[in-house]
Amino acid sequence: MLSSSVLLSALFAGIIATLVTLAIERWGGLTGGLLGTMPSTIVPAAAGISLAGDEVLLIQSLSIIPLGMLVNGLFLAVWVYLPPKLEHTKSPLFLTTIAALLVWFMFGLLMLQGVDLALGSGMTMWQIGFLGLALLIVLAIAMNWKVQPTPKGKQPVARTVLVLRGSAAACAIGAAVWLSSQGQPFIAGLAAVFPAIFLTSMVALWLAQGPTVPQGAAGPMTMGGASVAIYALIAMYSLPAWGVVFGSLVAWTIAVFGWSLPAFLLLRKRVTTD
Repeated sequence: MLSSSVLLSALFAGIIATLVTLAIERWGGLTGGLLGTMPSTIVPAAAGISLAGDEVLLIQSLSIIPLGMLVNGLFLAVWVYLPPKLEHTKSPLFLTTIAALLVWFMFGLLMLQGVDLALGSGMTMWQIGFLGLALLIVLAIAMNWKVQPTPKGKQPVARTVLVLRGSAAACAIGAAVWLSSQGQPFIAGLAAVFPAIFLTSMVALWLAQGPTVPQGAAGPMTMGGASVAIYALIAMYSLPAWGVVFGSLVAWTIAVFGWSLPAFLLLRKRVTTD
């Protein structure tokens, strides 16, 4: 049961993950970045964790996903603000990638330590989750306050890059499900939001299109990523209450129609009016 949950979750996540780069390439950073970050890999991750562990482990794992998405937002912020400062260096893509991963790693560790301190001070998992969502929304608004160009790609992303991208996301989700089953819910929650999709999207788009396309997509991706946090908070209730299939459907529907689509319409209006 455990092995099938891990494999199915990882396979489904890998297939979904390859679509985001294609969405940004075809529709541009605004449409692709926002709609491409609708809850996707979190769906099989949450379902797999639910099937692999008990309700307590599920809630613990999902509760830190909003904070995990906040860390991912900081990861994406590096791709917006650092490349202009590296224009005259020899390896701007390499330096940006390393810097973004270091930011993710450092803030990820701080997040895990902060969660431990918060629990020790009496905060509940629900309070931690909603705090993470609030901070994520603040960051998303800040990153999208100034309208950035969101051009479409002019060159197709190589198929080998798409395969590597899907494989990286599949490994991250499979690891999250397995870690949860081993009694490591907080690390599992962090692994579930490892920026495999964001990292491979940024690198693949930079290699194919140059730095402008990933820079334009980072802000909308952060805004769209809040839907993943909303999905996690709803799934904390809906999966135990209504089961994996219906509970996932309810959480996904609320996250997409309650956040992803309104955020897309709002940002599109700002782009067309500015």
